[in-house]
Amino acid sequence: MLYSDNIKITNKGISITDKNGKQLTAKDAMRKALNRGYNWWLDFELFLIHLISLHLPFHSVRKFVFTLAGIKIGEGSVIHMGCKFFNPKGVSIGKDTMIGNNTFLDGRSQIFIGDHVDIASEVLIYNSEHDINSDDFHAIQEPVNIDDYVFVGPRAIILPGVQVEKGAIIAAGAVVIKKVEKYSIVAGVPAKVIGQRKVTDLNYKLGRARLFQ
Repeated sequence: MLYSDNIKITNKGISITDKNGKQLTAKDAMRKALNRGYNWWLDFELFLIHLISLHLPFHSVRKFVFTLAGIKIGEGSVIHMGCKFFNPKGVSIGKDTMIGNNTFLDGRSQIFIGDHVDIASEVLIYNSEHDINSDDFHAIQEPVNIDDYVFVGPRAIILPGVQVEKGAIIAAGAVVIKKVEKYSIVAGVPAKVIGQRKVTDLNYKLGRARLFQ
């Protein structure tokens, strides 16, 4: 008898397969079931977090909620409205850092964002992607590190495994697929060096967030 696409009941017992038709042991099936339950809970948690992120125009309250969700946020740092995540617990932000509105911070692996970092609106930072050369198209994860005094322009995309060193500038719309050296300016798809930052003795502060953003 076919109970579902993955569960069959026969005279010999219960047969359970994964989405690719591979036979699972009872232990593997239980592990997958528990993982599915955990993911459902995480999806519900993200639903609540995103409701607050999208609709609550008070950054201090949003910061409190984000901290409860597991995001590490340093003193004076602000996450503006509309920011979304896959796993908040994987995100760590230093002090005096600004995260622009409608930014996406993945979090399925670690994202480390340093001090005095300015991330503009609608930036996407991923640390998980599919292995296109694998038989099962499984996900691979690599951390992203963004050092102090970095500026990331609007709608830039930073992909898994990237390190952006101190003081670097990522231009608007750039797609960053590899390490960005100190104080360099990168732009384009994929991002390439187009210049160097002239001031390297950096000690500025970004200041306060706008009250209702």
